Amino acid sequence: MPDTPQPFKPLNIAVGLSGGVDSSVAALLLKQAGHNVIALFMQNWHDTTGTLHGDCEWEEDKVVAEMVAKKIGIPFHFVDLSATYRKRVVDYMFSEYEKGRTPNPDVLCNREIKFDAFMQCALELGVDYVATGHYCKKDEFVNEKGETIYRILAGDDKNKDQSYFLCQLSQEQLSRALFPIGDIDKPEVRRLAKEAGLPSAEKKDSQGICFVGKVDLPVFLQQKLKPKEGKVVEIFATEQEREPYTQAALKAGETVADTIAEKGTVAAAESPECNVSGAAATIPALSTEELEKLSQPHKYKPSDGKVIGKHIGAQFYTIGQRKGLNIGGHKESIFIISIDIEHNTIYVGEGHSHPGLYRKGLKIDNSEVHWIREDLKMQVGESRRYLVRIRYRQPLQEATLYQQPDGLYIIFDKPQRGISPGQFAAWYTHQDEEMIGSGVI
Repeated sequence: MPDTPQPFKPLNIAVGLSGGVDSSVAALLLKQAGHNVIALFMQNWHDTTGTLHGDCEWEEDKVVAEMVAKKIGIPFHFVDLSATYRKRVVDYMFSEYEKGRTPNPDVLCNREIKFDAFMQCALELGVDYVATGHYCKKDEFVNEKGETIYRILAGDDKNKDQSYFLCQLSQEQLSRALFPIGDIDKPEVRRLAKEAGLPSAEKKDSQGICFVGKVDLPVFLQQKLKPKEGKVVEIFATEQEREPYTQAALKAGETVADTIAEKGTVAAAESPECNVSGAAATIPALSTEELEKLSQPHKYKPSDGKVIGKHIGAQFYTIGQRKGLNIGGHKESIFIISIDIEHNTIYVGEGHSHPGLYRKGLKIDNSEVHWIREDLKMQVGESRRYLVRIRYRQPLQEATLYQQPDGLYIIFDKPQRGISPGQFAAWYTHQDEEMIGSGVI
């Protein structure tokens, strides 16, 4: 006899309704599917110091969110998590910038607020799941031990894929998470919102720091970090030194493996863990010393260049930044290539092809490595091929991961621009762009 169809069982779901179009359509789709949906709006920030969009942006968002909830026909709830947000996200930001690192508050916001503090508030309201408007996908399977394993996959809209922002989530957090718009693109989201007459249909996407908004970063950071005048030192590069980093050279250039002369290789077995399709790939057999050398950030001293200006404090800047120094007299833009917090000195280089902007690898301390798929955690001495990104919207980059006793090394096939301490690196499978893990550079 054929299997008896299982009756539909509606889920109890809280949608993190921000007032934006993405979360609005997430709520709409869940309601249309027949689930029991409530809207939960969270306020996470009061202070307007350094913000660029006016004094009452969150209040405006709340009004729109209430109108959306009313239009869809779902209950609306409000929660103030600003104290928790300041402690877990903003204070972390201040601490990281003070050390000369570049944090990603959106990643922390998802780990610490949306899928922790906010999720706990939602569960106390009697729901079983929390849904957000992220452009990513989730699925699950049961392994041979009978355990349910949850997976995060890149969203179908590659221009909006937001899986990177969820790179620090755990299996427990994923078990309660839903991403209703992960399989549709932004134009379709706009169309659905407009068709349903949602007040957020034409609302612009939010920008800047999660729940704070677009800010003048130095002004924002000066709430806690004091300005301190320092020197800007320019590091000069010859045309020969620049040549490997021109756009044409990077597009067609040699891989890192090619530049390691006569290195032995180890075969990458054909398995889901190694993400190899077709013929087995080869991985350069590098020693810890060689990995350390490839992943070292650029370090300079004032005598390596020329003082060309002053800055307001090294902690207010980040590697790869080109705006905010207000130094002229160059044919091309100048970029920050190194920051020395101890001596309050910033080093810059002219042009996109300056070698100081590029690195072949990076290192993540073992204490900073996070495996979304704990069942695929690498063991010491193991190496695997993955796709990696170090910032939102960066195209996925081919790389080899090496697990060593002192940390996880990521060596890219091609040099990467603007690698900065404090950023998150996230790695994905080749086969279906599943995000496997992440870590702080």
